[in-house]
Amino acid sequence: MWFLIVTVVSTIIFRWAPIPFTPFMLKRCVQQKMDGKEMKLDKDWVPLEEISPHLQLAVVCCEDQNYLMHYGFDFKALKKAMINNDKGKRMRGGSTISQQTAKNVFLWDGRNYVRKAFEAYFTLLIETFWSKERIMEAYLNVIEFGDGIYGAEAAAQHYFHKHASKLTKEEAATLAVLLPNPRVYGKKTGGTYVQGRKAWCLQQMRFWGGKLDYDKYEEEEEDSKPKKPVKKKKRKKE
Repeated sequence: MWFLIVTVVSTIIFRWAPIPFTPFMLKRCVQQKMDGKEMKLDKDWVPLEEISPHLQLAVVCCEDQNYLMHYGFDFKALKKAMINNDKGKRMRGGSTISQQTAKNVFLWDGRNYVRKAFEAYFTLLIETFWSKERIMEAYLNVIEFGDGIYGAEAAAQHYFHKHASKLTKEEAATLAVLLPNPRVYGKKTGGTYVQGRKAWCLQQMRFWGGKLDYDKYEEEEEDSKPKKPVKKKKRKKE
């Protein structure tokens, strides 16, 4: 009972409150200390309105193209990832942006079934209590973009020396393609792999019309709800 109360209440609080730090960030700091490195935690929370729309679209194109349509889980993408991995191709995940947000905000990283169960639980919570805009806002403020670099603002300052709101399409695509392995790809943003993925991301962004339309998703969701039949009034006989 207490677990349910605490998790639901904390999810509701973070519907509006900025997220100061995450378990994942603390773990990275401990790892840096154990490796004899200087602890680095560079982050700066900014509202979604101060994050370039180009970056919002770029991460959807690279990480979760069904983001506006699913309720936290994309089973088709998961099945495709499993088939791809079984064939021995490059390992890829099937996690949605919602799942990644749930993991990064509330949990630790790992691949065991216990953590995956908690991830599914928190994914349902944020999809229930948060809007798609809020999930994106939290995601882009806590996701790792490099060694000790978290969130869009810190990443924009580190890689391009500008605010996240000023990112161009090309810069947004560059940041988005770092996400699968930011501590490695972040060291060689001009490398062949990053540049190839960047070109692919920009192509996908053009296919999307260059804009992530949250309002369209909300309208479609509203239209999909069953409507009550309108009863016709019987005409009185004269």
